[in-house]
Amino acid sequence: MGGEAGSAAAAAGSEGRVKSLGLVFEDERKGCYSSGETVAGHVLLEAAEPVALRALRLEAHGRATASWGSSAGAAAPAAASEVEYLNVCLSLREPPAGEGILLLQPGKHEFPFSFQLPSEPLVTSFTGKYGSIQYCVRAILERPQAPDQSVKRELQVVSHIDVNTPALLTPVLKTQEKMVGCWFFTSGPVSLSAKIERKGYCNGEAIPIYAEIENCSSRLIVPKAAIFQTQTYLASGKTKTVRLMVANVRGNHIASGSTDTWNGKTLKIPPVTPSILDCCIIRVHYSLAVYIHIPGAKKLMLELPLVIGTVPYNGFGSRNSSVASQFIMDMSWLTLTLPEQPEAPPNYADVVSEEEFSQHVPPYPQPPNCEGESCCPMFACIQEFRFQPPPLYSEVDPHPSDVEETQPVSFIL
Repeated sequence: MGGEAGSAAAAAGSEGRVKSLGLVFEDERKGCYSSGETVAGHVLLEAAEPVALRALRLEAHGRATASWGSSAGAAAPAAASEVEYLNVCLSLREPPAGEGILLLQPGKHEFPFSFQLPSEPLVTSFTGKYGSIQYCVRAILERPQAPDQSVKRELQVVSHIDVNTPALLTPVLKTQEKMVGCWFFTSGPVSLSAKIERKGYCNGEAIPIYAEIENCSSRLIVPKAAIFQTQTYLASGKTKTVRLMVANVRGNHIASGSTDTWNGKTLKIPPVTPSILDCCIIRVHYSLAVYIHIPGAKKLMLELPLVIGTVPYNGFGSRNSSVASQFIMDMSWLTLTLPEQPEAPPNYADVVSEEEFSQHVPPYPQPPNCEGESCCPMFACIQEFRFQPPPLYSEVDPHPSDVEETQPVSFIL
């Protein structure tokens, strides 16, 4: 016992040399974690000589931070906020009771670890201009007479959003009109109607855009569409907003007095952070903007709210209602009233007697003789139309016997 304490003291005096310190997850192919899942892995330590340590700890932290300074030379940020989502501390190795130092022999050592993420919803990992939402796992090696050594790995967390919920399957439609010109020099209005089939989409999906553009002005206009990401940071009662364009598409020029229709023009969503809607200091929203560039005037823009989710659209559920609503919305763009459907002409059997109808009905066609070379099935034969046209209108009754004769009546005054 005294020899072990002496060797530990000697190792502490020589401090020992740690050749490598690493941290690996059990499933390195797993891209991200969610609430309630288990995070497991190993801490790898390789010692070139006996190493004395006080403890080997594992810490997991997750927090959202938002801050910005008032000036370049400010010592402290003008606004700062922080919200904690994860705080885990595990002891992987510590000295026996009554001993303050643990001696590790030269060679490779492996220390497994495992912990469960909170069941409460966690916010998706994100890094922006004025803040971030980060999760990390850190292994800390505490040594008696040397600085602590540590290794850190980032943990990607995602809060799943299912785009198949009724709220995200609802179509979105907006309409707006703008008068081009000013005062007495107006050149006419430009109208825009835009619609998307649903509110929720996922990364990699192509959004079909339905739009109606009418140019009654005297200028050449260009319709465009873009996906915007809006980052909102809240700290110390102040707000910062960052707006970025992440994808865009351009339409054809529309001359004066002309119209154009987008019947499902697609705009693909690039790899972006899913919408962050449940963090109190950092929010990430998306919108699909359909706008018209008008030379010499402010652009006409419609912004349709968009939610970028993580659970893809399955194509079932409200597909029929979505198609029906699309038809209704598209028809509402029409300004002209369609004429009523004309009444169909009467059937031949309705305007002739049963006897005449039976006389003109041809016999049922007999199957042809299939002994010849040109034999064809009965259903391929087209019956010749032998009905006669309806009789001409006449005031003389063709069937006088069926009607009672009227007797003359005389009046005596």
